[in-house]
Amino acid sequence: MLSAQQLATMLSLQDKMNAKVNPDWLNAGYGYLRAAMVESVEAIEHHGWKWWKAQQKDLPQLQMELVDIWHFALSACIIDFKGDISASAESIAAELAAGNLNVTFDNTNYDVANQSLLDNLELMTGLCAAKRFSVPLFMHIVAQCEMSPDELYRQYVGKNVLNFFRQDNGYKEGTYIKLWGGREDNEHLVEVMNSLDLSKPNFSDLVYQGLQQRYEETQ
Repeated sequence: MLSAQQLATMLSLQDKMNAKVNPDWLNAGYGYLRAAMVESVEAIEHHGWKWWKAQQKDLPQLQMELVDIWHFALSACIIDFKGDISASAESIAAELAAGNLNVTFDNTNYDVANQSLLDNLELMTGLCAAKRFSVPLFMHIVAQCEMSPDELYRQYVGKNVLNFFRQDNGYKEGTYIKLWGGREDNEHLVEVMNSLDLSKPNFSDLVYQGLQQRYEETQ
C-alpha cells in the first residue's frame, strides 16, 4: 500500500507541476478524468483486445499508461478538495485502507478482485467517462500489471522530477539538451533513482539534485 509520505509527496509534486503550467489550474476547468479516460483506452490498446488478430500484452507500456493516469487522478482529487493537499492525501489513504474491491457502476456490481485485467481496465475507463475514479480499482490494476506500490511511486516521482528539471533548464525555450554525454536524460534518471533510498522523505529532492549534478558534469 502507498504510505502517507508517498501520497503527500506525489500530491505536492502534482500540485506544483500543474501550477507551473497554469497558476490558476484549480479553477481552469480542465478535464482531468477525461484525460484519464483516454489514457485508460490507450492502456487497453497496449493490453490487446482484438480477437481477430494476434496480439501480445505490452507490460512496460501498460505501466507507463498507469503512471499517466495517476497524474490525472491525483489532479482531480486535489480539485475535489479545493487545493487542500492534506485532505486529498487523507481521502486517498482512507479509500486504500477500506480496500473496497466491489465497484457499482450503472446499477451493476463488479467484483474487481475476480475480474481480468482487461475487464478492469474497461471498468476504469467507464468510471472516468462518468467523472468518477476508484483508487482501490486502480491499485488492483497496478498489481495486475506486475507493478508494486513502491514502483508506481518511483516511476511517478521520476517522471515528475524530470519534467520539472527539463522546464528549469530551458525546455520551453528550446535550449534544453536531452543528450548528456551521449545518453538520454531518461537513462540518467533511472541510474540516479536506483542509487537512492526510496523511503527517504526528500526522495524527490534527491532525485532532482542527482540529475542536476550529472547534467552539469556532462555539459
